[in-house]
Amino acid sequence: MTATNTAWAAGVRTPLALIGIGALAMAAVETLNPRYELVSETLSRYVHGTAGWLVPAALLAVGTASAILAVRLGAGTRRAGRAALAVWAAGILVAGFFPADPPGNWSHPSLSELVHGNAAFLAFAALPTAAMLLRGTLVARRPGLRTALNTSTVATATATVVLAVFLTDVMSGGPSLRLGGAPTLVGLAERLVLAVDFGWIALALAVVGTSSEREQNRRG
Repeated sequence: MTATNTAWAAGVRTPLALIGIGALAMAAVETLNPRYELVSETLSRYVHGTAGWLVPAALLAVGTASAILAVRLGAGTRRAGRAALAVWAAGILVAGFFPADPPGNWSHPSLSELVHGNAAFLAFAALPTAAMLLRGTLVARRPGLRTALNTSTVATATATVVLAVFLTDVMSGGPSLRLGGAPTLVGLAERLVLAVDFGWIALALAVVGTSSEREQNRRG
């Protein structure tokens, strides 16, 4: 492998590692805070629990990886798709810098909560937009991953709609959309969105990395 190819490979491994770090940090803070109900409580609230610093650390890691992806997509990619991806990255980074309120403060949010919540919601809306706009480009680069990319795109769009429904319910005087003893499923919906969004970013990074390496090999 040439020095150029090595640099390309390292450029993919680093953001992929950041996605892994973010996912592991989220899983760790979940494990360390069993008193919180994962079905009804959003992960952002865990910033006030044990090892709460893991929450902003995870968001900053994923936001950085996403920003790297937006840059590495390069020329020939739909500008609107890259812009939507940049909005997702910026929203996640802002949400990492401004912590959410403690549990139970849905009706009286602080300024930090307002910034965090709006940035996160903007990011959640931007990611499926980016996925849909960039799907064609990514499939063209790696036709063998067409099914995975299509599935991931549908999953992130569907999960985002589900989360929006539960967030609207909670913030409009709910919760009323409940299941059994859980007052709301907004926490579960948020975790689903995070999982599919992180997965899409990782898949897109893999596509960009391998296609870039192939191009370098052809030039070499």
